[in-house]
Amino acid sequence: MTSQAGSGAIPGDVVVPDELSNNVFITNIAKLLDPVYNWSRRNSVWPMVFGLACCAIEMICTASSRYDLARFGMEVFRATPRQSDLMIVSGTVTKKMVPTIVRLYNQMPEPRYVLSMGACASGGGPFKEGYNVVDGIDKFIPVDVYVPGCPPTPQALINGLIALQEKIDQQSIATVPWYRKNDPTAEMVPVPVLGPDLVDLRQVDIIKAEAAKAAEAKAAAEAQAAEQAAEPAS
Repeated sequence: MTSQAGSGAIPGDVVVPDELSNNVFITNIAKLLDPVYNWSRRNSVWPMVFGLACCAIEMICTASSRYDLARFGMEVFRATPRQSDLMIVSGTVTKKMVPTIVRLYNQMPEPRYVLSMGACASGGGPFKEGYNVVDGIDKFIPVDVYVPGCPPTPQALINGLIALQEKIDQQSIATVPWYRKNDPTAEMVPVPVLGPDLVDLRQVDIIKAEAAKAAEAKAAAEAQAAEQAAEPAS
């Protein structure tokens, strides 16, 4: 490598002769650290121990010796969010349970991941029209991997865990969105309102503003109709 004359800088694109291509290794710190860093994280994911409904039984089966999660480094289920890397939302998410789930998610250290297991956790499932069921946990916390099924088999959950490992492999230590500042949703624990429609209390101000606009538009329309009715017929 030769530096630019008088500046001491090295050009961005370095041309390596063919006869030296097998002897010269050009890289940067991120490209050197990313494979090692991601390899260590993907093979030491610690899921959190908690279940919500019938999907949790399949998750328990997946952790048994028959399927051997130790092959993927995910057999160490932790009973505290402080020591967990992965939250597996396994089962029907009720509006009463959402604050607890979000609180556990906020207590997990970065980097943290969420796997939505089953139709209920992903979109409400057969209970979507219920007054007490959330139509998807992704309304409150970010989800990295969705595993379809009602309930998913252990093989499907393992496939989802492998998909999570593939996602970790694509991350770079220089660009990951961890430790973001001024995150408006950080440390917030929403309490959903019971009823057929899901109301996120984090958006109450927006809902009130839109409701006020609708009320003003309705009042203006009624006033205009009253004026037209009061005018004498020609």
